[in-house]
Amino acid sequence: MPVRPIKNIGIISTRIAGTDGVSLEIAKWVEILERNRFQCFYFAGELSTPKSKSYLAEEAFFDHPEIGEITQSLFGVRKRSAETTAKIHKLKDKLKQELYRFIKKFDIDLIIPENALTIPMNIPLGLAVTEIINETGIPTIAHHHDFFWERDRFLVNACQDYLNMAFPPDHHQIRHVVINSLASKELSYRVGISNTVIPNIFNFEEEPATTSKASEKLRKMIGLGENDPFLLQPTRIVPRKWIERSIEIVSYLNLKKPILVVSHSAGDEGQEYYQRIVEYAEKHKVQLVLIDHLIGDNKRSDGKKYTITDVYQSADLVTYPSGYEGFGNAFLEAIYYQKPIVVNRYSIYRVDIEPKGFDVITIDGIATKKCITKIKRVLKDEELRERMVKKNFELGKRYFSYEVAERKLLYLIGTFEN
Repeated sequence: MPVRPIKNIGIISTRIAGTDGVSLEIAKWVEILERNRFQCFYFAGELSTPKSKSYLAEEAFFDHPEIGEITQSLFGVRKRSAETTAKIHKLKDKLKQELYRFIKKFDIDLIIPENALTIPMNIPLGLAVTEIINETGIPTIAHHHDFFWERDRFLVNACQDYLNMAFPPDHHQIRHVVINSLASKELSYRVGISNTVIPNIFNFEEEPATTSKASEKLRKMIGLGENDPFLLQPTRIVPRKWIERSIEIVSYLNLKKPILVVSHSAGDEGQEYYQRIVEYAEKHKVQLVLIDHLIGDNKRSDGKKYTITDVYQSADLVTYPSGYEGFGNAFLEAIYYQKPIVVNRYSIYRVDIEPKGFDVITIDGIATKKCITKIKRVLKDEELRERMVKKNFELGKRYFSYEVAERKLLYLIGTFEN
């Protein structure tokens, strides 16, 4: 039987909207695929994609009330009720029918589950996708960003049977992609699944603009004068981002206007950490400016005042003191927009990024006097700053460009067609 050529690709996720890391990487993969003449279509519970190419299934969203209730009842406990099991299967069956309709409507040849078979934020969706693959044998590239075993909150659970089945599943028609080498080793060791490493990427072939009127307006709105440094924390407000370190850095710099700008929202891990950093900033006499409600996509298609590009163009220094990252989208963004960055040496940074030779300001869990001295020097010395960011941009182009991902992604698709 001849193999059908792959033309239409279905992207499946819980959410394809906003500026979270998974949505950003989806957009990059789509750019690569569409410039290679594939057509991409979208299935999720929250979407900001073109309506003509999208299929909305509300129960696919991790924050849907029924899904949230299931998730809450499965983690941090050791057993689940029969009622919870029944709810899971009812929603799984509904999502499976929605997926069949999606595949038929857009004549999908290959699916790319984006983290939907990786982190158990929506158990019924993961089960539904797994069953679809087993029932149809549809070619699949499973793109894994965060495995459940990498997050403490998922380790105690009442759903290990589902995790073993679908997070991730093993099937001869699935090609597994991870975003770092440690995840690659863990996936092979824990589940015996071979995989391909495709790191997070950026379009380094396209030089960024350096200034814009929007970025100037943003600085003024925040209350910064011409000589006041714009210090940016370009992440969600979740515990693993260690935003306390950024607040300390701003405090130790002894600025006239000690302001830390945070570009993203509190995310999906509750409000306790948000309250903590608000109080921590007050204690250190640092003004925390939250601008997530003003930031939209780079196409200005969502009516927001500013884009993530405007934010980076405004910044003088990026703070990125995360304790853990799957890879480090914000790191690549800072490198691309040619901004100096302070980065904590989290495990993936040490293994997959640091050996490449980037010129950045590093910390090992705490902001030392040496670190603060270097930040002051970088902010003051324009020539030094320019040398740093130009070198980093060239290294980014060499190791983390679209072309790096393109070669591997096209090869994986080709394995289904040969």
